[in-house]
Amino acid sequence: MIRKLKSDDRQQIVDLLSRTSNFKQVECNVAMELIDIAILRPEQEDYNIYVYEDNGIIEGYHCTGKRPLTDGVFDLYWIVVDPKVQGKGIGKQLLKHSEEFVSENKGRWLLAETSSKDDYDNTRNFYLRNNYKVVAQIDNFYSLNDSMIIFGKYFN
Repeated sequence: MIRKLKSDDRQQIVDLLSRTSNFKQVECNVAMELIDIAILRPEQEDYNIYVYEDNGIIEGYHCTGKRPLTDGVFDLYWIVVDPKVQGKGIGKQLLKHSEEFVSENKGRWLLAETSSKDDYDNTRNFYLRNNYKVVAQIDNFYSLNDSMIIFGKYFN
């Protein structure tokens, strides 16, 4: 089941992020900043967080929001699936949910940024398998030899 984030979900999200080996501590901290904003300010609309839950256990989540100063561009800030259940289609369901959210909110584009490092091969392939295209690349963005690759999907 995919549902909106609740304040009680916080610790499970912390645990989920800590099990995701690709994320450095600083990345987990940024992810938790967005979680905390969504929990502490439920009226905000910048970070729309939905969790995938099975039998009370959060197995993944996505955070999607409208990009400021645009009239229909959305960012997929985070999409995370517990390593214990990867490969079972949860990421695809979360991505589809994010896309539906964008469509329901009259979005034209959904953008997702990721690293060029080898550790992110599976992430990049995930976007390509789901009909996203590379729309931009900024070399040496995160650090030397770690470029930012921006994937995008356009909705008519």
